[in-house]
Amino acid sequence: MPLWLDLAIRVLAVVAAFLVLPLVVGQTEHKVMAHMQSRLGPMYAGGFHGWAQLVADGVKFVQKEDITPRNADKRVFQLAPIVALFPYLLVLLAIPLGPGGLVAQSMDLGLFFVLAVLGVGVVAVLMSAWSSANKYSLLGGLRGAAQLLGYELPLVLSAASVAMAAGTLSLPGIVEAWRPWWLLWQLPAGFVFFVSGLAEIRRPPFDMPIADSELVFGYMTEYTGLRFAFFLLAEYVGIVVIAALTTVLFLGGWHGPYADQLGWLWTLVKVFALSFVIIWFRVTFPRLREDQLQRLCWLVLVPLALAQLVLTAVVKVIM
Repeated sequence: MPLWLDLAIRVLAVVAAFLVLPLVVGQTEHKVMAHMQSRLGPMYAGGFHGWAQLVADGVKFVQKEDITPRNADKRVFQLAPIVALFPYLLVLLAIPLGPGGLVAQSMDLGLFFVLAVLGVGVVAVLMSAWSSANKYSLLGGLRGAAQLLGYELPLVLSAASVAMAAGTLSLPGIVEAWRPWWLLWQLPAGFVFFVSGLAEIRRPPFDMPIADSELVFGYMTEYTGLRFAFFLLAEYVGIVVIAALTTVLFLGGWHGPYADQLGWLWTLVKVFALSFVIIWFRVTFPRLREDQLQRLCWLVLVPLALAQLVLTAVVKVIM
């Protein structure tokens, strides 16, 4: 098989797997929340178990009128949903799905690239907030900026711990270096990374920038139709990205029985399991107050990540 064709097939396989998964996660969220909260509405569309609920939502968004506020900065307002989604799609290209180079774009500095691109999310929040000419949107954007900038630190520190342990910044290299006993050794870093990741994608209980009971719908208040759907799609892709990064960094990625043949399957199973946990959190935990949000970051997650970083350095020196 020609080299270019083999590369094209790998890229398409990885991208297709990770782009279909957000749609599956979106459909699952409807069903999981319906069961956990005894809301049977999402069980009717399409007949058997409401299989067409996601299709119905898509048709609804397409039919809605696309409205741009009169006083809005139109170019920035219209570009913000794309900026919100695009960084997550870039991150998916660097996440290894399985062994043998099953990754769209392998990079020696893959972890650095992923963390740098994830930091662009705050730009989309500020763009949508400022350009909407709405005070509730602006308040949501300011909350989002404070939250995202704060939680970047524990996210990076926890990722640095596992990179130090593996001795590489390559995501496939980290998976190759992973050992089962890391589940205990890097457990605090994994906890910090997962929680910080939830804050980065603004999922409950860290949805203060949206806070529908206080800010209408935060920085997304003025968005309708497909532009609003882009923000929702970005949220679902963000769930998959955080679940996939947690899997690759802390859960061994494709490691499992018959990893050489079924490695891609183990990766998808772990990603979907963590996505289910993220949905479960949304149903279970109430929204944090702003002071609780910052206290958790600076008084719990940052010290824990620093302690884990020191522990990792000590273990590496001893070993």
